[in-house]
Amino acid sequence: MFVRNCWYVIAWDHEVPHDALFSRTVLGEAILLYRTGEGEIVALRDRCCHRLAPLSKGRKEGDCVRCGYHGLLFDATGRCIEIPGTETVPEKARVQRYPLAVKNKWVFVWMGDPAKADLALLPDNFSCDDPGWDYVPGYMHYATPQQLICDNLLDFSHLSYVHEKTLGGSSAIAQARAEIEPVPRGIRVRRRVHDVPPPPYYRSVREIAGNLDRWFVYDFVLPGTLLMHSGGRPVEDAEDDMRRAVRLHSCQTVTPETGTTSHYFFQQSRRIEDGAPSIAEALYRSLLVAFEEDRAMITAQSQAITADPDQPMLLLAMDAAVVRFRKLVGDTLAAERLDAVGTQLARAERDARSIA
Repeated sequence: MFVRNCWYVIAWDHEVPHDALFSRTVLGEAILLYRTGEGEIVALRDRCCHRLAPLSKGRKEGDCVRCGYHGLLFDATGRCIEIPGTETVPEKARVQRYPLAVKNKWVFVWMGDPAKADLALLPDNFSCDDPGWDYVPGYMHYATPQQLICDNLLDFSHLSYVHEKTLGGSSAIAQARAEIEPVPRGIRVRRRVHDVPPPPYYRSVREIAGNLDRWFVYDFVLPGTLLMHSGGRPVEDAEDDMRRAVRLHSCQTVTPETGTTSHYFFQQSRRIEDGAPSIAEALYRSLLVAFEEDRAMITAQSQAITADPDQPMLLLAMDAAVVRFRKLVGDTLAAERLDAVGTQLARAERDARSIA
């Protein structure tokens, strides 16, 4: 159902406390996060190996976590090092530890084969921790599948209608044809809109008189991450003249919680040099209004699909990016399944040779 060999965002780094336990579910697996005394974040399966109670119901003890049900103590590798009333700890008494990485304030977990956890596959969410950019971090929970949210982010023609009074401001966005090209583990989408009124939320950044040339250029990469440069400049300004332009960079990612619910992490950054610190908060508030518009529409869509799951979607020209990314996901899933079968066959052959 899900691509496993991927880095999934599980939290903003500020969400993980220094002196307590934090739990969040990814791909149907409850994962416990906590910090060691050195500040390193540890990711363990949030399920004690004894009676399968959530470890997050226990407590942190130094660099370890103690189950709140029967007191088993686990170290940061997931190994049980103490069982009350028992002198010997069985080797099997351990919980899964997930590969974890922190990059530019996003906390990632690797949900697949630990041997394949490659830091080079982390997305370039540079503006989440760049001194030249300013933003307020955001999180939303969706009662919808990840795929529907990704579909929404892959097709910006909806800005003209869902966000007519917030992010869009012009039907010309829907009329502009998107240019699409492949990038490693994803696609790049370019959409340029000429001579349109500024969208209402641009007022959070600066006062603008007259129409703008707007642009949206983003990479959308596995497992569901958008990295976008966007903005607008007065139509009379040259393309390389940014003195009066609104310049934004956005990092957004969708992490499946389960097959029907999702985590949505987002930010919209603006250049520090473009105004007072209060602009970041105003931009965030405007973004929240627009993203609530998205959530309302996608939730209604999901409910309609659930009511009649056999009704197929009618794909149109505007869905080109959606189709290409869905195919990428399908091809990646198929490759993972084939690799898993190969691994199982190789293991069976080794076992057969050892018996012989």
